[in-house]
Amino acid sequence: IPLSRRAGGIQAYKQIIPGNAHPPTPDRRSHEGYEWLYVLDGRLRLVLGEHDLVIPPGEAAEFDTRVPHWFGAAGREPVELLSLYGPQGERMHLRARSAPRATGRSGR
Repeated sequence: IPLSRRAGGIQAYKQIIPGNAHPPTPDRRSHEGYEWLYVLDGRLRLVLGEHDLVIPPGEAAEFDTRVPHWFGAAGREPVELLSLYGPQGERMHLRARSAPRATGRSGR
């Protein structure tokens, strides 16, 4: 499901990939670009180069799409994810503030 309305630049998608009782053989592809995946629900299997990873809900992966890759559900249950894809050289940046430090009564 495309979430972006403008042409060019970074494109956003929501994907729901059905689960599979028999894991498929990954058909890794490569192409120009950069991708960021965030798992909303289910577990995502990401084969990236020589790495075979399982990404749980609340976790993200970021990679150069020139590296051969494939992704799909990591089992029988579907996986729901957000995908941001941009042209080569354009990356997504996350900025997070660190949590304020709690001060105890000991004054340390």
